[in-house]
Amino acid sequence: CNLQPKDAAKMPESAWKLLFYSLSWSYGAYLLFCTDYPFFHDPPSVFYGWEQGMEVPRDIAIAYLLQCSFYGHSLYATAYMDTWRKDSLVMLLHHVVTLTLIASSYAFRAAGGCARAAGGCARAAGGCARAAGGCAGSVPCREDTKAPLSLCPGRFWFRLYWFPLKVLYATSHSSLQSVPNIPFYFFFNALLLVLTLMNIYWFLYIVLFVAKVLLGQMQEVNDVREYDVEESR
Repeated sequence: CNLQPKDAAKMPESAWKLLFYSLSWSYGAYLLFCTDYPFFHDPPSVFYGWEQGMEVPRDIAIAYLLQCSFYGHSLYATAYMDTWRKDSLVMLLHHVVTLTLIASSYAFRAAGGCARAAGGCARAAGGCARAAGGCAGSVPCREDTKAPLSLCPGRFWFRLYWFPLKVLYATSHSSLQSVPNIPFYFFFNALLLVLTLMNIYWFLYIVLFVAKVLLGQMQEVNDVREYDVEESR
């Protein structure tokens, strides 16, 4: 395809995120569906037999390491390497919250961290869809709007349905039933709630994109988060 210079400059960013999210999603799916962990089908099981300071299984510890290293890099990349967008400040906040959540949950051995690892599959899948949509969006063809539009239901399903249903319910409700005096309850749930609000914020951008396509206000596939040329002057 013939990429415009602006789109060619963004290609390495999109390709890297597509690669990482694909690998992260695959490993998350492996943990949830190809091992003995019942986290996905029975989220409250994360808290069964939980004790503070308990050892984290090696395969889950690897997930912690991968996610921490990625979001640590993403903090720098978003600020100094990636294309600056309307939501870049929110993205930086997202990376800080996520990195704090993962690192703190591992350090404190809080059960909320295990739930966060279980929910990582859903978030990675949504991110993979976003990265794939970004690559498709670099081709200025009217028919290509079908590709990113087809990703909208998946983003909603993973981030706004499964994440609250599987993760928030387990951490905010089931955790207190299994461990009444669980430490850092408000700390971890507050961070997870902030992530949920950010997911809603980004989904509104998708709604805006769909509205522009349906109303004929968009002649090519553009990222609605990007600044217009007139706005940047």
